[in-house]
Amino acid sequence: MKKNISHPVAKKIPQQLSIHNDTRIDDYYWLNDRENPEVIEYLNAENVYTKQMLKHSEKLQKLLFEEMKGRIKEDDASVPYKLNGYWYLTRYEKGKDYPIYARKKETLEAPEEILFDCNVMAKNYAYFNLGGISISPDNTMAAFSVDTVSRRQYTVQVKNLMTGEVYPDKILNTTGSAVWANDNKTLFYAMKDEVTLRSHKIFKHMLHSGTKNDDEVYHEKDETFHTFVYKSKSKKYVIIGSSSTLSSEYQILDANAPDGKFQVFQKRMNDLEYSIAHYKDSFYIISNADGATNFKLSKTNEKTTAKKFWQDVLPHRQDVLVEDIEIFKDYLVVNERENGLNNLRIISWDGKEDYKLPFNSETYTAFVGNNPDFESPFLRYGFNSLTSPSSVIDYNFKTKKSEIKKEQQVLGGKFKKENYESKRIWATARDGVKVPISLVYKKGIKLDGSSPLLQYAYGSYGSTIDPSFSSIRLSLLDRGFIYAIAHIRGGEYLGRNWYETGKLLTKKNTFTDFIDCSKHLIAEKYTSKEHLYAYGGSAGGLLMGAVINMNPELYNGILAAVPFVDVVTTMLDDTIPLTTGEYDEWGNPNEEQYYKYMKSYSPYDNVEAKEYPNMLVTTGLHDSQVQYWEPAKWVAKLRELKTDSNKLLLHIDMDSGHGGASGRFESLKEVAMEYAFLLDLEGIHG
Repeated sequence: MKKNISHPVAKKIPQQLSIHNDTRIDDYYWLNDRENPEVIEYLNAENVYTKQMLKHSEKLQKLLFEEMKGRIKEDDASVPYKLNGYWYLTRYEKGKDYPIYARKKETLEAPEEILFDCNVMAKNYAYFNLGGISISPDNTMAAFSVDTVSRRQYTVQVKNLMTGEVYPDKILNTTGSAVWANDNKTLFYAMKDEVTLRSHKIFKHMLHSGTKNDDEVYHEKDETFHTFVYKSKSKKYVIIGSSSTLSSEYQILDANAPDGKFQVFQKRMNDLEYSIAHYKDSFYIISNADGATNFKLSKTNEKTTAKKFWQDVLPHRQDVLVEDIEIFKDYLVVNERENGLNNLRIISWDGKEDYKLPFNSETYTAFVGNNPDFESPFLRYGFNSLTSPSSVIDYNFKTKKSEIKKEQQVLGGKFKKENYESKRIWATARDGVKVPISLVYKKGIKLDGSSPLLQYAYGSYGSTIDPSFSSIRLSLLDRGFIYAIAHIRGGEYLGRNWYETGKLLTKKNTFTDFIDCSKHLIAEKYTSKEHLYAYGGSAGGLLMGAVINMNPELYNGILAAVPFVDVVTTMLDDTIPLTTGEYDEWGNPNEEQYYKYMKSYSPYDNVEAKEYPNMLVTTGLHDSQVQYWEPAKWVAKLRELKTDSNKLLLHIDMDSGHGGASGRFESLKEVAMEYAFLLDLEGIHG
């Protein structure tokens, strides 16, 4: 490695930010202007520095990339599903980055009809993503959407599947999904606010009428809500949803009468969250009504939808979280979570059967798959674990037999699931609460504190990180790493209360849980401070920033991907995408109580003159979720104040956004860089 490579130094232009009789000085505020050539120059300089600092690991990065790519079946295809007389599938061809969407009429032996070849469509773009595909009820057309910038602003068009013609009408700045009415000529879609990117309006588009004439059918004026539109599985209703973190509302319209008026299902109420599914003459409602913290299932007639008419089907239970349902002609399937683990519960409508599918594993992930057909005699579900590749399984309701339709192939000839071990252990948090940790490692490694361990978590929005399989992760496991998922508060792994006690004015539980899990892993000799690494992205990047401010000495290295680290400034700026919808998660800092609490943990505001771990921070210039300037400012401030000589690297993808590169193999290059960074710190070079 070249000696004395000097890191970029961002100039300081003090900006005073005052509220609640408190003034913060932000020296790097100027970095939030992507139109400023000086900003781009600085970001490019950071990329050059990172490339120079990692130059000695390029051979390892290439090895890791080829290794990870080599485990992926290039000419792969999804398990076909049937909808309205056609079998639909997605497949990949060898050497190509993007999927091909196809269908076959009536039988799988029928000739293949290619709907969209994304390899052709992506040809002229550095970034390409095909959003939703919506087939018209008569099967002759497909509404589809495309994002070529990575800001999740999709352009919707319609393709005639009979002739191959793509109609000229372009609907700009949408969420990416479009819904057909039953007349095969009316489309509903959600439009985004140009500045905040909040989906705030629902429009109706008539085929061949030009987009300027589209009717606005709903405007969501509350800035803490976003809106969306979809069709019921029964195809009888077009449904508009409005959702905030703590409240929801739905409106329904007969899909046979697209010019009719949407009717409110149950008007929004503070702290009432609900979702709806239609079947026969009824709606089924998952809600937290009447104190059902972990949600319950109710039913009401489609003519009387207000809450006062809801009748319990599955009452609330303190120890079981109702996550989702899937309705079939003869059966109701309920996706539940108990003690952190998924259950798929099958209940016959005649009341004679009520049982759970058996999963014989200590820690696993099971979920309801794609089941668009009411009449299907099968439940399609997915299963995987930290040691078992993903399977798509069809379960026959009548025979009670499961058939594995596809198990993810791990190529390369080296992977055998029996060579790995997974388990779940429990750490005691400082307030006495038990926090679960899912672990996986190669059998035979020494648990004497000498093993490197990568600890991952997210811990926000009630989003649960399930223990799932990754063929990519094998590149760490095979080199002696232990991988740990800390199921910390702020997620919903142990039920709704697990989320409620890790948000707003209890947000710090998320950070201290992670630290207490780290201390437990060290105490139990899974690793040591010299070999412990932490990884988090987005809100998990906020987690990384918080824990290294609180306990930097616990970690040898940190990976922070698209990290949300400038919490106070972002949450005070309601022009930034997503801000207003996040008040229920983080609090509204325009209120002094939330401002003070937020400021007390915001990573950017709490950087100090002290030693920090080795760090690799990644972001995308076009990120719409976490703006690139948050990590850029954070790194600049860390460079200024940290007292150690540890590595601090910032990598900015100048072509992409929150999700990284769009090609299925291109994205592996960033993972290879991250893994090489960790392995290099461990002195592992091959």
